[in-house]
Amino acid sequence: MATTTSSYPNPTPTPTPSSTTTLTNPTFDFPPHYSFPPFFTLQPVASTRSSQLASWSSLILSYCRHHRLYTLSPIDAQTTPLFTNSELRRALPLRDVKTILSYMASPEGGNRAEFLDASEGKAWIYWRRPEEWAAVLEEWVDRTGQRGTVLTLYEIVEGDIAAKEEFRGMDLELL
Repeated sequence: MATTTSSYPNPTPTPTPSSTTTLTNPTFDFPPHYSFPPFFTLQPVASTRSSQLASWSSLILSYCRHHRLYTLSPIDAQTTPLFTNSELRRALPLRDVKTILSYMASPEGGNRAEFLDASEGKAWIYWRRPEEWAAVLEEWVDRTGQRGTVLTLYEIVEGDIAAKEEFRGMDLELL
């Protein structure tokens, strides 16, 4: 992933049960630039636009990680607080949401998204890439003494043994 200089930290996930379609902890803290009206209009100057795309990418990754969202549909997400700032009465246009997801799916954007359905624009959001999830799961298997044990995918993401794990509630297709 390309390194960006952002004052917005990567939050630690909330260890609560979650769903991939609903918000589980609505107390997400938006970065200061979220309250800046021009943030909701993609800028035409290449260097400014590049920085803005990186900022949007960071925000989307943090938001999805906080709410444990693994997929994002631009049409469904456009009316959420992620892309609509009700205090400013500003929303990011759908075409710009798609542009940001395309950036995230590119090498320049760190391959942090992958389109599932090109026509709808629905995408995996990789706040952890698949290989990072594999390492997390392998570490968990070793830490909990599960090596050599047969577990179903459901037990891994919904079982009591994984109740406090970051992958709790993970989309089974991603797993």
